[in-house]
Amino acid sequence: MDYQAKLKVPFGVLGIRCSEDALTGIDFLPASEKPQRATGAFAESVCAQLLRYLENPDAQFSVPLELNGTPHQQKVWQAMLAIPRGQTRSYGELAAELKSCAQAVGQACGANPIPVIVPCHRVVGKAGLGGFARHTSGDPLDIKRWLLAHEGATKPESVIPAKAGIQSDKSAGFRVKPGMTKPK
Repeated sequence: MDYQAKLKVPFGVLGIRCSEDALTGIDFLPASEKPQRATGAFAESVCAQLLRYLENPDAQFSVPLELNGTPHQQKVWQAMLAIPRGQTRSYGELAAELKSCAQAVGQACGANPIPVIVPCHRVVGKAGLGGFARHTSGDPLDIKRWLLAHEGATKPESVIPAKAGIQSDKSAGFRVKPGMTKPK
């Protein structure tokens, strides 16, 4: 895959794909991936905005997005962009809002080409975390937990705790999986 930047972040490396004037994709790469400087001004702007978000979850993104997908995927991605920081919606809630079904919403979330900025991590299961980046276990769910904790998700007891990754303890706050930096 050809990236215009590879940005080191607390949970690994983000592979940034963009055209001259729009962000086209963000991929989660292993922490062992070597960072790569932005190859142009636009990619540099994307990286700067992502770093601002990682410092302050209230930071707003303003980079133009090129979201290519089906009409249903487009509706789901637009609905995800409307979920405020610190809040979550279930797949079923989004499905009801869009007159769809939870499974179709989950598939659209998994097909999101620009995670983090199009916040698919804010969509959770009815009784738990749900999936992330087309995975139901492992590192992708640890990233989802990290992002939700970073944003101060309003349902931490129901969606963030897990056997690995960030865990909630009412008296101790969040604990972070070895190798991940604690959210601010």
